[in-house]
Amino acid sequence: MKNLANCSPTEFLRQTNRIRKSVQKWLTDTDIINIRKRLPDIETDATDDDKKKALEEQARKNFNAILDAVMDEHPEETVELLALMCFVEPDDADNHTMDEYFGALDDMLNSQSVVSFFISAVSLVNQYG
Repeated sequence: MKNLANCSPTEFLRQTNRIRKSVQKWLTDTDIINIRKRLPDIETDATDDDKKKALEEQARKNFNAILDAVMDEHPEETVELLALMCFVEPDDADNHTMDEYFGALDDMLNSQSVVSFFISAVSLVNQYG
């Protein structure tokens, strides 16, 4: 299956731009950014241990809320992102197996240049908005 790790440079640039636009919509739809910001209510007299436990519990709650958002509330949008990484049009996404997508995802995660590109892109977005 074609993916970002085995395409031409021109295909890579065009497809990553499509993915960027899809990710922006996906982040808005799933509300992941706001879910990640949720903090527990911590009493002012809480001990360091209590604060740590509260933060760990909130992190678990946030993680579960994110999974619910991407896999249960917005599975179509999540599959669209997987499909775009494999040059599959969103309308055709369900005509492929998760095994195919996971194989392609594994190829991409093992491609240092693809991973480095996305890390740099995210860094730039975080730095310059």
